[in-house]
Amino acid sequence: MSTAKRSPAEGPAEAPDPESFPERRAIRRAVAGIGLYAGMFGITFGAVSVGSGLSVAQTMVLSAVMFTGASQFALVGIIGAGGSPYAAVSTALLLGLRNAFYGVAVSHSLRPRGMRRFLTAQLVIDETTAMALAQPVPRARRYAFWATGFTLFVLWNLGTLAGALAGGSINPSTFGLDAAAPAIFLALLWPQLSRSQGRSVALGSAAVAAALIAIAPAGVPVVAAAGVAVAAGIGSARRPAGTEDR
Repeated sequence: MSTAKRSPAEGPAEAPDPESFPERRAIRRAVAGIGLYAGMFGITFGAVSVGSGLSVAQTMVLSAVMFTGASQFALVGIIGAGGSPYAAVSTALLLGLRNAFYGVAVSHSLRPRGMRRFLTAQLVIDETTAMALAQPVPRARRYAFWATGFTLFVLWNLGTLAGALAGGSINPSTFGLDAAAPAIFLALLWPQLSRSQGRSVALGSAAVAAALIAIAPAGVPVVAAAGVAVAAGIGSARRPAGTEDR
C-alpha cells in the first residue's frame, strides 16, 4: 500500500460534501416543478381575489398569513358570491383543518424545536407534507420539507402579487390552472400507492369523502378523509417493529 503523502502544491484532499445525499437532486427537480405551478396558481388566486372585491393589500395578507390555497379560494369565492364574512371564514378554517392532521405526521418526522415549530406550522400544507413523507430517510425528509416550503411560499406570494395587480383579466380555465393543484398533489402521492397500506388508506379516504359530499357542508368531506389517514397512521405506529409492509 502506498504511504506517499500529498504535496503542499496539490492542496488538501477534497472532503465529501456533508450536505449531499442521494435524494437531493431528485428533490430539487420536484421542487422546481411544484414551485412553477405554485407561482402560476398564485397568479390565479390574486386575480380571483381582487375580482371578488378584496384589495391588493388584503389579498397579499391572505397569501402570506393563511398560505393554504384551497382555504384562500374558498374564502374569496364565498365573498365574491355575496356570502357573509362569517360563512367565508368558517369554511376556510374548516378546509384548513386538514393541515392540523398533516402537522402530526410532519412533527413526528421533522421533530422541530423552539421557534422553528412556528415556522414549521406555517409551512405545513399539502405539497410540503407529501414531499417530506415520500422520502425514505429523515435527512431527506427535512430537506424536502424546507426546500418545498420556502420555494412555494416565495413563488405563491409573488404569483399572488402579479395576479392581484393584473386584476380580473385572467381566466384560470384558459390555462388549465383550475386542474393543476389536484394533478400536482396526485403526482406527489402516487409513490405511496406502491405500498398496500397506502392503497388502503387512499381507497378508504376516497370512499368517506364521496359518501359525504352530497350531505355534508363544504370542507367536512376533506377533513373526514384526512381523519381516515390519521387513524391508519396511529394504528401503524402501534404495530410491533418490523411488521410494517414495505
